[in-house]
Amino acid sequence: MRQTLTQLLDALDKKLSSKITSTNIAFNELTIEINASDSHGVCETLRDEFDFDQLIDVCGVDYSHYGMDEWQTNSATGTGFSRGFNSKTHGRGQSVKQVDAEAKQPARYAVVYHLMSITNNQRLRVKAFCAEDEFPIIDSVVDLWPSANWFEREAFDLFGIVFQGHPDLRRLLTDYGFIGHPFRKDFPLSGNVEMRYDADKGRVVYEPVSIEPRVLVPRIVRKASGETNA
Repeated sequence: MRQTLTQLLDALDKKLSSKITSTNIAFNELTIEINASDSHGVCETLRDEFDFDQLIDVCGVDYSHYGMDEWQTNSATGTGFSRGFNSKTHGRGQSVKQVDAEAKQPARYAVVYHLMSITNNQRLRVKAFCAEDEFPIIDSVVDLWPSANWFEREAFDLFGIVFQGHPDLRRLLTDYGFIGHPFRKDFPLSGNVEMRYDADKGRVVYEPVSIEPRVLVPRIVRKASGETNA
């Protein structure tokens, strides 16, 4: 299996060496990284010359807190309960430390394509990094794989990544009047607004969030000295 991926990597390197910025083979999976400006051309080459005729998924990623951890103990982690640790930092504590300097990504936002070649029975992951953090933009691949339509709308809705050339780029999962993009790392855990039905006005109204932030730290129960299980 690894030899097959190695051969695919060699072929990709010969054809797209000027476009590929990084490669990695791990867990029997091949990942290549490119710039967003090259995404459409690379994807077209992968479809037409490497037989990756099926698009499995397109998703967005926000790397703004990648490799950072607020828990510095041997048993606790930076996931799960720690997400509500400090409301002022949207779920990240004030003592956040960079645990791995090499883990820093080239940009905040990336679009990840999962491709499959039915002919060659191979899979490939393509990760394209957007050039601007303030306004992430990348070319749509709907013209290459029509199945990308709703995937790209989902990434636009949740991450605010703009897919240039998309035929109908609208929100997909959130409400029409939704503010912000909920999968961004700096989005408030309780949101920006809440909605309720107002009987006097006879309609749904939007108001500022009234939920008080909670500290979600796991409670550890220790047995008293000499106590045994029943």
